[in-house]
Amino acid sequence: MSYIRKNVELVNKEFEEKRARHKAEQASNLARAYEVCPELAKIDKELSRVGLEIFAVAMNGKEGLDEALLQVQKKNEELLARRALLLAKNGFPADFTDLKYDCDICLDSGYTDNGMCTCYRQALTLKGYESSGIANLLKKQSFDSFSLDMYPDEAKPIIQKVFTRLRRFVDNFESDKTSFLLVGGTGLGKTHLSTSVAKELVDKGYYVIYEIAQNIFSDFEADYFRDRYNDTEMLSERYLECDLLIIDDLGTEIVTNRSLSYLYNIINTRLNKNLPIIISTNLKGKELEKLYNERIFSRLLGDFTHYRFEGTDVRTKKLKK
Repeated sequence: MSYIRKNVELVNKEFEEKRARHKAEQASNLARAYEVCPELAKIDKELSRVGLEIFAVAMNGKEGLDEALLQVQKKNEELLARRALLLAKNGFPADFTDLKYDCDICLDSGYTDNGMCTCYRQALTLKGYESSGIANLLKKQSFDSFSLDMYPDEAKPIIQKVFTRLRRFVDNFESDKTSFLLVGGTGLGKTHLSTSVAKELVDKGYYVIYEIAQNIFSDFEADYFRDRYNDTEMLSERYLECDLLIIDDLGTEIVTNRSLSYLYNIINTRLNKNLPIIISTNLKGKELEKLYNERIFSRLLGDFTHYRFEGTDVRTKKLKK
């Protein structure tokens, strides 16, 4: 498992800019403090020489080393005490000239002795939300917020079965490369469960894309007419390479010979690469068979695990409560 290279580059740039900003703030604060109190600058020069004194003492051998280090340490503490007193006397906070950090654990480096810092991992996760295409949904829809209460009793067993299977899919994603076809009317929980899968996997560092069918085919269409000789990144490549592709609202797009070709390319390429797909649609089996050609329908029929959502619009029920 690894994070998207582009997102890593973006986060690294953000951390570099963060460190540069804090250094600039420190330099500005130092200049202001030195202007108000020139003696501070003299003390800072002396403090910088203390470090050299410690190095020189250590190079003179072990004899008398402890006593010499104590003397240097005492001098350092006296200088720091004078410095703190001057800052306070001139109305500056004690940490006014310190180098500040957003994260005191990794000091904005992104890493600790134990590896990736939590702040860096969180930044990558947020970038993953943006890359997925449903950042806002990922922040509020999850397995934990999914409820069976809005479903009629006769529909609850199948919805519970789908819920359990998709959670298992997430837990075993490294080895479980099942593709799913979620069929059912509007507002029955297909989007919520698909989003829950996306959130869990993005949080783990996987590259997930969630997009409606029409937008996906539009990207393929844009690449079809793109200048093949320029260096612009192809919009469609990400749909063939991400760890998980979630296609929402299949069947609502305008179906053309080229869109059929794009869809078959997506399904065939990803299945051959053992990269899973989750497709949600409002169309029933016969409607899918009628709308799409035999090659696509055969793939959907034979290479996807199917789940049919039953009931009435859950979102409408929530509004009426």
